[in-house]
Amino acid sequence: MEPLRIGVIGCGSIAKHRHIPEYAQNPNVKLVAFSDDVLERAQEFSTLYGGTAYNDFQELLANEKLDAVSVCTPNAFHAPISIAAMKHGLHVLCEKPMSITLEEAEEMIQTAEENNVQLMIGYNQRYFSPHIIAKEVIQSGKLGKVLTFRTTFAHGGPEQWSVEKENSWFFSKKKAFIGSLGDLGVHKIDLITWLLDEKIVEVSALIATLQKPGDVDDNAAIVAKTTSGAIGTITTSWTHVPGEDNSTTIHFENGTMRLISDPEFPLIVEYRDSSVEKHGAEAVSTNEVQLNSGVIDAFVEALINNQPVPITGQDGLNSIKVVLAALQSSEERKTIPIAY
Repeated sequence: MEPLRIGVIGCGSIAKHRHIPEYAQNPNVKLVAFSDDVLERAQEFSTLYGGTAYNDFQELLANEKLDAVSVCTPNAFHAPISIAAMKHGLHVLCEKPMSITLEEAEEMIQTAEENNVQLMIGYNQRYFSPHIIAKEVIQSGKLGKVLTFRTTFAHGGPEQWSVEKENSWFFSKKKAFIGSLGDLGVHKIDLITWLLDEKIVEVSALIATLQKPGDVDDNAAIVAKTTSGAIGTITTSWTHVPGEDNSTTIHFENGTMRLISDPEFPLIVEYRDSSVEKHGAEAVSTNEVQLNSGVIDAFVEALINNQPVPITGQDGLNSIKVVLAALQSSEERKTIPIAY
């Protein structure tokens, strides 16, 4: 089988640390084109991996014979670029959040269907080893019905991660649309709905800019209700120092599950009868330590085996619905129901 011919649109940090090196390590892939508004960034990777560098993604789409692209641009450009690529007949792996409006997300899904291509969203927390084991435990039924949960994603801010540092597009509403909620919150929204196999149907939220520059949020707190009636909190922060908090605690009828809170055992399950399971697992990525995300390999595997991608455009849309409802709740100071 010929390797998949891949183009990468947007050559900032997520492309540099995740998409590009993970494609390069995959034997079923050939990197053939890179595009970025700052041409030097694209040229850096074409020098390292071969292929052509572009300053304009439209030229990349017009000139290259590709199978798929990764869209790693600022949030506001995810939808238009993904739609353009899919109209060229290309499969798309789009970074989160997939769009900044529901209409854009719906158009992305429709465009994928109309052009018979696949659209995958880059939620890497599904591939964290503790989360994979946790889902297996939940699906076993031993813990019973979920009652409450709390999950958080917090670190010191995108200036520690972005190639643009303090001048990062993450701080610009025009390019990012939302701050910590879009950067970190969508991960945890997707995680909790995937782990529990439930949708979030109601939210109340407070969203604020407490410390960082720019015109987007740097902290958010959501109280959420799921399909079964479980209630919980989803919190995000760009002002957490030192280090990171990527933890989740879920309380069930028959016990409690703690994820990525103990440094030695990233999954601990405590049962009603006082028995305890402590699961060792592989480390998870942080801003300081970049590990294989699992996302790129899963995308490639789906394409080469002609199978559906594991994280769909509909999954991305469901998370966007929660984010937009949280924004509305914070602005209007009321609880917002979410329809699916």
